[in-house]
Amino acid sequence: MSLTSTPCLRSEQHVLIRQLADCIEQVWQDNLDLSPYPLPSDLGYVEGRLEGEKLRIENRCYQTPQFRKLHLELAKVGNNLDILHCVMFPNPTYDLPMFGTDLVGARGQISAAIADLSPVRDRALPASYLQNLGALPTVEFSHPRELPPWGNIFSQFCLFVRPDGKSEEARFLSRVAAYLKIHCQQATQTLPTPDRAGDILAGQRHYCTNQRKNDKTRRVLEKAFGKDWADYYMTTVLFDLPPGNESTSTG
Repeated sequence: MSLTSTPCLRSEQHVLIRQLADCIEQVWQDNLDLSPYPLPSDLGYVEGRLEGEKLRIENRCYQTPQFRKLHLELAKVGNNLDILHCVMFPNPTYDLPMFGTDLVGARGQISAAIADLSPVRDRALPASYLQNLGALPTVEFSHPRELPPWGNIFSQFCLFVRPDGKSEEARFLSRVAAYLKIHCQQATQTLPTPDRAGDILAGQRHYCTNQRKNDKTRRVLEKAFGKDWADYYMTTVLFDLPPGNESTSTG
């Protein structure tokens, strides 16, 4: 399927965000059998105001046999803040980790760049992932960043940095592309295991509950749209679970 749609914020965003958004969608298209995901119509494109600046959010969502939702979010606040957020949610019958990546750009500089394949079952990545990720060459960045207190959901391969200059930005992009390709290839080679669905769902719930503890994201949404809408957006779009499996607490 074609991944083009309007509106498109990426043409106005930091070049690394544009490149990563294009990379994510290209890898998906090359490796997965995509179909549209039924996102609520009022959440595909959203506008609000944040401290006098226009906040724009664009969501693109797809699904595949292995993934119940592939979510790519782009956001822009005025001319000062650019955001990319992406999570791949496996179907609960597939024993796969959670791929996630985020970029935050402020005043033309990327201040935070994170990517990981996070384990959901037994707090450990499958052996095939350990083998493939462990075979990747070591990459160095001059400004590694510290994970948040709830960062125990991430794997030993989590990359969280402030890239310094175009060479480190290119290095980050290349590493995320490698993670994505490994993930998609492993997913298409994985058979469903319905007997493990309960454990997989519990792991996904743990991941989503901890991600919802990101106070920076919640504060931005609350300031722009109010607390109720922020809760709705975080539990419906950003870190949702299959119907009937939603945690009673949003953290």
